[in-house]
Amino acid sequence: MATTTLVAGKLPRSGRIATTATGESAAVRWTLIGIAVLFLALFIFLPLAIVFSQAFEKGVAVYWASLRTPDALAAIRLTLLAAGIAVPLNLVFGVAAAWAIGKFEFVGKSLLITLIDLPFSVSPVVAGLIYVLLFGLQGVLGPWLARHDLQIIFAVPGIVLATIFVTFPSVTSLEKNP
Repeated sequence: MATTTLVAGKLPRSGRIATTATGESAAVRWTLIGIAVLFLALFIFLPLAIVFSQAFEKGVAVYWASLRTPDALAAIRLTLLAAGIAVPLNLVFGVAAAWAIGKFEFVGKSLLITLIDLPFSVSPVVAGLIYVLLFGLQGVLGPWLARHDLQIIFAVPGIVLATIFVTFPSVTSLEKNP
């Protein structure tokens, strides 16, 4: 049953009384909005404020000085390098996969959708273990990689692979029921 709401005690121009889409009273709507805002404040804004307050606890000069340490600069360079490689690869392959899934019917379409959705259901810890079991020294490909002096785990290629694995589903906007 939809409830009716009057604006300033007057009927709308159409002559009909406006109804809310869900039928809840204004008090229920405002209570739910308040709960949502409280949730955001407690679980997003408060931790973020604590992180920033601790980061700037000793002053802005100390914060900027810590960003210029060799370790911090190396971490920033590594992050930018991994993102600079992963984003274009995700863009090309993600758009191609989304286009193929959205426009065509083909054998293996459900397998492709499953592989794309896999990072949503696999824990990052499990994904890391799989990478170690595949590319580690004792892994499936480890001895071959060692013989050819290639390192994937604990190196830039492993970081890029993990980044691509985690972010690829976000690139593909799949239409499950075309």
